[in-house]
Amino acid sequence: MHFGVQLGVFLQALALLALQTPGQEKENASADEVHIEVLHVPKDCQPKSKKGDLLNAHYDGFLAGDKSKFYCSRTQNNGHPKWFVLGVGQVIKGLDIAMLNMCPGEKRKVIIPPSLAYGQQGYEPAKIPPNATLIFEIELYAVTKGPRSVEAFSQIDTDSDKKLSKHEINHYLKKEFEKDGKKRDPSVQEDVLADIFKKNDHDGDGFISAKEYNVYQHDEL
Repeated sequence: MHFGVQLGVFLQALALLALQTPGQEKENASADEVHIEVLHVPKDCQPKSKKGDLLNAHYDGFLAGDKSKFYCSRTQNNGHPKWFVLGVGQVIKGLDIAMLNMCPGEKRKVIIPPSLAYGQQGYEPAKIPPNATLIFEIELYAVTKGPRSVEAFSQIDTDSDKKLSKHEINHYLKKEFEKDGKKRDPSVQEDVLADIFKKNDHDGDGFISAKEYNVYQHDEL
């Protein structure tokens, strides 16, 4: 995976914490349940995706009502598959649920009720009406340990005190920016650091704790 993608996802995941078997399935999902139809499973189905993993996937989104397509990842970002961290809110909750325990090469069709999608408000930019049930066809390409893993936290936490200081994160950002090889104004790193703490240091003590960082064990379900 290209470093630029890794760093971009790492910073995005830090910021996001402040926001917030083959067969035919029925296409009328209940109010709080995601229906999953497995379309294809590779012979060697490992590793299985877990909360906090970094996934790479293509998916198409349709409205269950009229089957019209509202999203296609193949038409975004020059057709490259989408990278995101599972379970931290980078996609709608229904997709976070639907893509658990999925392996590279696996394909699924999932039906997501409004309560786990865009709810009563809908999503006007994608022309998704209120109370819309959504259908996604997903193909997963890669599962790797994400930026919210214990390993990532430990790498930044150089003094092993279970919390991240501004000095530790600044040092980590400096090394990662240097690896990238692009010349940047020093203010860029300062702005990134300030934004990370603004959105993640919830108790305002000048540190980002493991809880605030939202660390996930790789074997957590």
